[in-house]
Amino acid sequence: MTPQDMEGRIVRYGDLIPCKTAFIDAHTPGSDQKENFTIIGGGVSESTDQHVHIRDTPGFNIGAAGQPPKCRNSLHSHTTAEVFFVLKGRWRFFWGRWGDAGEVTLEEGDIINIPTGIFRGFENIGTDYGMIMAILGGDDAGGGVTWAPQVIEDAAAHGLVLGENGRLYDTKQGATLPDGVAPMPVLGDAALAKMPEPTALDVIPRHVARYLDLMGLAGKGPAKVIGADAILPDRPGFDVDFLTRGSLGDDPVTMDDAVVLMPMRGHWRLSWDGGAATLNPGDTCLLPAGFTHHLAPSMTGEASLYRVIANDDPAGPTWTGG
Repeated sequence: MTPQDMEGRIVRYGDLIPCKTAFIDAHTPGSDQKENFTIIGGGVSESTDQHVHIRDTPGFNIGAAGQPPKCRNSLHSHTTAEVFFVLKGRWRFFWGRWGDAGEVTLEEGDIINIPTGIFRGFENIGTDYGMIMAILGGDDAGGGVTWAPQVIEDAAAHGLVLGENGRLYDTKQGATLPDGVAPMPVLGDAALAKMPEPTALDVIPRHVARYLDLMGLAGKGPAKVIGADAILPDRPGFDVDFLTRGSLGDDPVTMDDAVVLMPMRGHWRLSWDGGAATLNPGDTCLLPAGFTHHLAPSMTGEASLYRVIANDDPAGPTWTGG
């Protein structure tokens, strides 16, 4: 593979193209300054304006959300995995029918594997623009997303209507639902009553890992973060490892399945027979299955990286509570 070919598999943080109308709450005060990024795969955007950087998927999707302080993402649920790690800022994740069943605050580098089948949202509670990177289960991450009824109702009051085809229509711009397309139905009382309402004690121990803990665990080898035998035991359709300066040896490695590299701190040199590239925090790199390569920090100082590995597991579920 030539360096030019590899650059086509790397999405640079500085080249990310946002969409500000990706979701139904794009006009709702408090959520109307969100930026959504679709990096690998089609993501979960409801807007035709969403830019997709790499369309091929390795069995999961990679995206990101950027938000200014006090901006939040409204309550919704997924039937497949939704994993976030904080690249920049300080974030509050909350869940439940009204967002008050439980919450957790994540700092830079922390990771959360949000349980499937519960309403969840998140908010930038830092003082600057924040960024969270997302891993979404399955090749088609657009399926299986359900908004809390109040989100759909609030959006309609501000001119946005979601069709049952999963597309948004802005009535303020004169758009109407196409013939034969009905509005997206809201969940009824019976379905809402079946939605889990786990507490923070139910969720945090099994679904949250802290950056400082991972730094300690990855000193002599990759720390298994998400997987059947990992710190956060789960089979969401991919595995997640955490790498630091001491995690990898001098020999090249070959992974049987596709791999996505997502640096958190420091600069990482990726080399292979045919070239080399430097990966920086916020970059995303997709490596094909069977690709032999070597990875190591290219400078002194703190270095950390999340590695997402495809597998044959189904894309969920992740909620195993009562």
